[in-house]
Amino acid sequence: MNISVFCGATAPRKMEYVEAARHLGECLAKGGHTLLYGGSNLGLMGTVSGAVLEGGGHVVGVIPSFFSEEIILSQPVSQLVRVASMAERKEYLIAHSDAFIALPGGIGTIDETFEVLVANQLGLCSKPMGLLNTDGFFNSLTDMMRRMEADGFYNLTDARYLMVEESPEPLLQLIESFVPLPNDGPVARRLRSKA
Repeated sequence: MNISVFCGATAPRKMEYVEAARHLGECLAKGGHTLLYGGSNLGLMGTVSGAVLEGGGHVVGVIPSFFSEEIILSQPVSQLVRVASMAERKEYLIAHSDAFIALPGGIGTIDETFEVLVANQLGLCSKPMGLLNTDGFFNSLTDMMRRMEADGFYNLTDARYLMVEESPEPLLQLIESFVPLPNDGPVARRLRSKA
């Protein structure tokens, strides 16, 4: 599978996050998966991609051309894809990935995660989105989504593509065994009924 990993390009304060990123990279390589990611060697990006490469795996770095050449060429990758913008990077990753995993990260990581969830909700794709919930990092996010549902802003039926696990192995098992149902979200059905 082609699996995009969303994560931060800054070094986290907790070593648990670094260890989880390294372990995920090892599992991706061992499972024969191709990693697609933001292309940097910094922070968790460099950790997960480095672990995949060390494990003999294939790594595709997708990075906007407005970054400096030093950053663009900072991480050895199997394949480098240059895009024009952050938006184009997200489009590329969604189009070329079979699944997605978010590690603890900042607002860019959350932005990418919700881009996938919205695409699934609208029926633009049917691909699983996993959260590697190291040290409960995503607990407040999933609580917020439950609050959205309680207040009538979101239907968690649309979140059947969202998978949350604390370690890579069970998360990858869920992703590998996932079978999408076409156009199954309420929003996607409503949109298509009006077309």
